[in-house]
Amino acid sequence: VQLQASGGGLVQAGGSLRLSCAASGRTFSTYAMGWFRQVPGKEREFVAAVGWNGISTGYADSVRGRFIISRSSAKTTVYLQMNSLKPEDTAVYYCAARSGTGYRIKPVDYDYWGQGTLVTVSS
Repeated sequence: VQLQASGGGLVQAGGSLRLSCAASGRTFSTYAMGWFRQVPGKEREFVAAVGWNGISTGYADSVRGRFIISRSSAKTTVYLQMNSLKPEDTAVYYCAARSGTGYRIKPVDYDYWGQGTLVTVSS
């Protein structure tokens, strides 16, 4: 079971990035998936999540209206479109999957994790 996150990089404030998370090794079509982020010295925090059907979504207040989570029609890839990026969005972003159809916002509720991709937003 693997989750491969990609798409991170360096971007100026106000810019955009799209993160991808590809799932392999298991049928993730009935799994909810989420994105979390972490900066050194802080706990991993919820960013966005999507239910198994790709319809139900949830966002942290800090990103709502700027980030959009979606999943591919095959439901094996999850995307995080990040717009209007701010320096405070700088973090390592992790994708995660949970063996349940509904999404959750706590890291402990997720069963599988990707390796993380670094997003750096310069001012």
